[in-house]
Amino acid sequence: MAGMAGLLLGLAACDDNTKSALAPVTLDARLSDIYSQSCMGCHTVPDSGAPQSHNIAAWAPRLKKGDDVLLDHMVNGFNGMPPLGQCFDCSAEDLTTLMHFMAAPAPSDTPSE
Repeated sequence: MAGMAGLLLGLAACDDNTKSALAPVTLDARLSDIYSQSCMGCHTVPDSGAPQSHNIAAWAPRLKKGDDVLLDHMVNGFNGMPPLGQCFDCSAEDLTTLMHFMAAPAPSDTPSE
């Protein structure tokens, strides 16, 4: 598993995939399915202890740790989070995109301009 973590962290370092938690993130159909199957079970259940999807205040202190730390937590598991969030086919980019989606405002919460 440590080799996989190194590989995934290396892949994540290939580009700067850091996005603002203030900008909504849209998932494509494949990632939306992964979110439904692997993430929602904990990140939409308050009693799970997981930061809730689109709860900016819950995600803010985590985001301050940086994408590399959060990716390591996702890959290796952290507290109650299982390794890879049980998405064994997810790439580092998939996991980072899903994390940014959950840390951002809900797509319907975007302010009107």
